[in-house]
Amino acid sequence: MMTRLLLPPFSRRRLLGAAGAASLLASGAHAQSATADNGPAIQVSGAQNAPIPIAISPFATSGVGAQITQVITDDLSHSGLFRAIDPSSFVPNSVNNGTPVWQNWSLLGAQGLVTGDVQDSGGGQLRVEFRLWNVQSQAQVQGTAYTTTKDNWRRIAHIIADTVYQQMIGEKGYFDSRVAFISVSGPVTSPIRRLAVMDYDGANVQFLTNGANMALSPQYNPVRQQLAFVSYRGGGSPRVYLFDLQTGATKLVGSFGEMTIGPRFSPDGNSLLMSVGHNGGASIIRTNLNGGGMTQLTDSSSINVTPCYSPDGSQIAFNSDRDGNQQLFVMNADGSGVKRISFGPGQYAEPCWSPRGDLIAYTFWGSGGFSIGVMAPDGTGERIIAQGWLVEGASFCPNGRVIMFYRQSPTASGHSSNLVTIGVDGFNERMVDTPTYASDPSWGPLLA
Repeated sequence: MMTRLLLPPFSRRRLLGAAGAASLLASGAHAQSATADNGPAIQVSGAQNAPIPIAISPFATSGVGAQITQVITDDLSHSGLFRAIDPSSFVPNSVNNGTPVWQNWSLLGAQGLVTGDVQDSGGGQLRVEFRLWNVQSQAQVQGTAYTTTKDNWRRIAHIIADTVYQQMIGEKGYFDSRVAFISVSGPVTSPIRRLAVMDYDGANVQFLTNGANMALSPQYNPVRQQLAFVSYRGGGSPRVYLFDLQTGATKLVGSFGEMTIGPRFSPDGNSLLMSVGHNGGASIIRTNLNGGGMTQLTDSSSINVTPCYSPDGSQIAFNSDRDGNQQLFVMNADGSGVKRISFGPGQYAEPCWSPRGDLIAYTFWGSGGFSIGVMAPDGTGERIIAQGWLVEGASFCPNGRVIMFYRQSPTASGHSSNLVTIGVDGFNERMVDTPTYASDPSWGPLLA
């Protein structure tokens, strides 16, 4: 969350950018697979202009098989790269003894076809089989069977959708992933902010803190089931904590100054960047989570906040008011070679580096209000992809094709706050349904 922390150490200017769970492990599902590697069916650029028509034959007409079919359909459709063909148009008996009747699917214009089946294996286990077919070449592209627990069916659906995405687009999907966020409930004047996680599509929400202490700015560790977040535990200044998603344990990440905010993990997950307040300014530090001490990367003569590593760990993007107003900068991982990259007529905050390395997303605000934008790491190619009364907190999906942020809108009693996804091209904006208002998304890595 790009929270305005109106606290004494930072009162001279508005500071922007500060700000027990059960885990599902990949080993929970055993897969047997057969793949025909013929290359992607279509390139991403083409799919963005004309989504791939795909037919998803029901795994079953009711029960968990129908639920799996629906999740696969939703995943592929919501990506914006696929167009799921309406099942009501399917010709009956178009799969004969496990083999498609090709003419029936060709008449629908399908380029891909997904078929599958779900069987109760006993002992609380399910066996889920699926096949992906290339209708144009009349060939099976992928065939996989999964054995998993019954309560793991949604993950299997996401994994199947990721497989279809990868086979037809040519790059990894992002559906089998989770998002950390802040659940916002209660009165506007004193909201309850709880740390929470969910599936990328808003399902399986788990609340990790009870709301007794405000939680802000969660960040997923890219390599392990761990979150960093900011909390006001103990009634004092905000501090950075670690939350273990497997054990539910919480621990403080040191005591470095008046406050610690804006945590971001290194690509290897072994160290953490954060901002530390000193006498009205803020410096960026790196602390080794394995006990290797702390390194200060910037001074505190200005406010330097929301650091974010490049995916290869060689550079750090951050925002600072060292030039008078808040702008984006990039420096080497050791703090050297600082270079300003934003020059627009407004203020910039919350840089987030794409896992592809090609873009930095950010929040911008000026005379026209708030926007989410992207630019190349050298500052070129700047473009706005979303605008609103208040839009903040961009976070990339694991393959870098989609951004999640949160959008606030005025209401009669205050304002709403909802998570939203949008393609990096600025198209296909969708709201993520959550049980409470939500903010501060952090998109985690693929689980599989």
